[in-house]
This record gives sequence, C-alpha cells and structure tokens, in this order.
Amino acid sequence: HLATSLPLPAEGDQLRPRIDLIVFLIDIKSKHSLKTVEASLAYVDASFFLGKVYFLVTGVGRMNCCSVNMNDIGKLGEVYCSPVLFCELELDSIRVSTAQRLLRILKICAGHVPGVSALSFSLLMKSADN
Repeated sequence: HLATSLPLPAEGDQLRPRIDLIVFLIDIKSKHSLKTVEASLAYVDASFFLGKVYFLVTGVGRMNCCSVNMNDIGKLGEVYCSPVLFCELELDSIRVSTAQRLLRILKICAGHVPGVSALSFSLLMKSADN
C-alpha cells in the first residue's frame, strides 16, 4: 500500500492489513519530499523504529541536481535509528535490484525468514554502512 504522507486516513482502518515495513521515499531533487517525510515521521509508532523503518533515497545518480543536503538524510537515519538505502530508479537494473532488496527486507520484517529478526537485520544494515 502506498501513501503520500501520514497519518493514514481513519476510514477503512479496520480493513487495513498489518503493517510490517515502512519505507520513506526521499527524492534527492526535491526538498518537498524530505519535508513530507520529516512531517510524517511524527505519526509512526516508536516500535516501528526497531527495524521496520527504512529511508530510500532516489535520484542519487544525478548528484549535480541535488536539492537535499546529504548530511540531513544521514542525520535522519541516525536520529531514527533506521537504515538509509540509496538508488537510482531511472535505471532498470538498479530499479529491479532495489525492488528485490526491499522485498527481502519485507520478508524479514514480516517474520518469514527463520532466525532473522527485523531489528537484528536493521542493525546489521546500519553497521555495514559504517
């Protein structure tokens, strides 16, 4: 399910499936996308920040068109203890590999990968960045 911002509308709340993973998309060319993500974070339950929130930064292949400060994105990941993934969605091969990576993360967060928890995987992802 996709949403342009949070909170989600109250209608249909009882029909909404369990949420296993939240991926916030930040377009590096749009300060508005970063502001929307920052505003939406206030509506996320604190328990989700234990491995079930990721930031996906798009447009990294065009750093010359960058409107968002990369330090701000890094701080966002640090403050919310959530991994930051970078990709270029305009390239087919990278789009496919990013989708596969997110699907694997979703399977872990949903509990479909024995022996791996969302929190342990998230910590592993963060330590790999350092």
